[in-house]
Amino acid sequence: MQSTYPAAPELAVTRWFNTAGNPTLADLRGDVVVIEAFQMLCPGCVSHGLPQAKRIQQAFGDDVTVLGLHSVFEHHDAMTPVSLEAFLHEYRITFPVGVDAHEPGISLPITMGRYLLRGTPSLVVIDRAGRIRLNAFGQIDDLYVGAVLARLIDEPRPEPEADCDPDIGCPVPS
Repeated sequence: MQSTYPAAPELAVTRWFNTAGNPTLADLRGDVVVIEAFQMLCPGCVSHGLPQAKRIQQAFGDDVTVLGLHSVFEHHDAMTPVSLEAFLHEYRITFPVGVDAHEPGISLPITMGRYLLRGTPSLVVIDRAGRIRLNAFGQIDDLYVGAVLARLIDEPRPEPEADCDPDIGCPVPS
């Protein structure tokens, strides 16, 4: 059966914070994943997006994997990894946060482009099968996000594909 939901592209991250590993969507297949794309100098990110991601982490615990994606498309010199590390500490962000990669000469970060994000804050929800089920820009109502997540948590985990390789992962379902 063909899904109407697009496959989630892999994240292009240059550095991770708040995790010992390097999370990939392939490794998180079977989990419901929330990605909060933000910039630390974005007022909406600080006042709404990141607090919402923290509430999701607190409310859903291990039922949802929350990832932050620092997607800088302006003020590049001010938003360095050193500044981000201090920001994460000061705002008590404990979920893993990746720095969205850039191609030289292009201001739009790679993952931001892959997901067609319109700006920050943006919230992306990925189901257990690795499909994008919500891709929203700006302030999103908590009740709506909670309802989406509850439905996805209740969906069964996908069966492993016959051509999954334990060292590489599984192909994105069509």
